[in-house]
Amino acid sequence: MEKIFKKSFLEGYASVDITVESVVLALAITFLIGLYIFFVYRVVTRKTFYSKNFNISLVGVALITSAIIVTIQSSVVVSLGMVGALSIVRFRTAIKDPMDLMFLFWSISVGIICGAGFAIFAVLLSAAITVTILGLDWLPVAKAPMILVINCTDIDAEEKIMSRIKNYVNHFSIKSRNLTTTSLDLTVELRTENGGKLVRDIIDVDGVTSANLLQHNGEVTF
Repeated sequence: MEKIFKKSFLEGYASVDITVESVVLALAITFLIGLYIFFVYRVVTRKTFYSKNFNISLVGVALITSAIIVTIQSSVVVSLGMVGALSIVRFRTAIKDPMDLMFLFWSISVGIICGAGFAIFAVLLSAAITVTILGLDWLPVAKAPMILVINCTDIDAEEKIMSRIKNYVNHFSIKSRNLTTTSLDLTVELRTENGGKLVRDIIDVDGVTSANLLQHNGEVTF
């Protein structure tokens, strides 16, 4: 019984032969899928400042992860050492956009799956994620609100300004009201299809010195 246990224990630490062809094939498939992720991220992202470095890192992360998985399969000892080495690594770069986090996990998952030798599942995963992203992105949602910033030298002009706004929108919300002895600053959240006319109408109010209408592609308030 003791000999059987020792034999099975030692066999568990035996190395598994991995050919150069299998490694090259795994990395090649990972690179192709990583390149696909690169182009999908470039098309989908709507950031004002597109980060090419982050996009390139998605391909690199997929390749590195695939290489690690292939190496781990070669020996249990190597896998334990790899886990110990990676456990001391600390990544402190904050990822603020949830979409970036999803693409990062997608890249890591592709590396793991391809490194394990299941490339077909990585292809199916990539296709499913692409359909999900594009499908949900095309679903109609509420339009992002606009921000109207008004500067006025007449501190009693708020009622006149609000009456002008009501001519163009059914619902609006005053987000801030900054009042001094000589000026009034208003920030109003609203939705309108006649932004140009609204701004021109407000600027005609006595005492209004400037009216700025800002639109963003951020979170939508329902």
